[in-house]
Amino acid sequence: MRIARFSIDGNVAFGAVEGSAPDELVLDIIKGIPFADFELSGTKVPLSKVRLLPPVLPNKVVAIGRNYAEHAAELGNEVPEVPVAFFKPSTSVVGSGDPIVYPSFSQELHHEAELAVVIGRMCREVPRERVKDVILGYTCANDVTARDVQEREKQWARAKGFDSACPLGPWIETDLDPSDLTIQCTVNGEQRQLGRTADMIRPIEDLIVHITEAMTLLPGDVVLTGTPAGVGPLNVGDEVAVTIEGIGTLTNKVIKRG
Repeated sequence: MRIARFSIDGNVAFGAVEGSAPDELVLDIIKGIPFADFELSGTKVPLSKVRLLPPVLPNKVVAIGRNYAEHAAELGNEVPEVPVAFFKPSTSVVGSGDPIVYPSFSQELHHEAELAVVIGRMCREVPRERVKDVILGYTCANDVTARDVQEREKQWARAKGFDSACPLGPWIETDLDPSDLTIQCTVNGEQRQLGRTADMIRPIEDLIVHITEAMTLLPGDVVLTGTPAGVGPLNVGDEVAVTIEGIGTLTNKVIKRG
């Protein structure tokens, strides 16, 4: 099931995305929230009539750095002995179609296409064999990074945590095997990144185990799983799109801070 979060006539709701042709997609409005038992209402609205929102509003986004060997190499980094985890604040999250606002304190903004894991239930110290039980589904993410600030400040909070630095969407796919999916990023239609989740150094199960050894994950929290090689610059006016096999496409335009 594809689950979208959207607004229509000033109201926010979740809906199940139905259909295959882009111009024929409809939303069957969900009674309740997707993190508990819910029913489909049978009330359907065309996707074209709503505004898509970030599919979740996470309490926290836990991101993993350098989880693809070729990406680590392209930035001159060694493959880490243990997963490198960092946070992106909830205020960095935007949805598909929302702008990425170029931060005033950076001169080198980069895209990073990633598979995002959406947590479905509160969990801590999750054993590897139970990881699938705590996952609601998967969505596309762009770990937008102020690369010059990351290199200059070493600590990544500002470089990866500024407002609009975490586009998520367009929806959550709940029925998906994430082990070997194509991840692609284009800028203005030109391919920049092309990789497969099979090339992750550490798979999703290992990441969830590692994270939950230290902290509780809540329903709606998001885990970013790393980016393949090919990261590169974004400029004001660029349209960046992250497409993941079996999920869809997350599209955002870069704008100048007003």
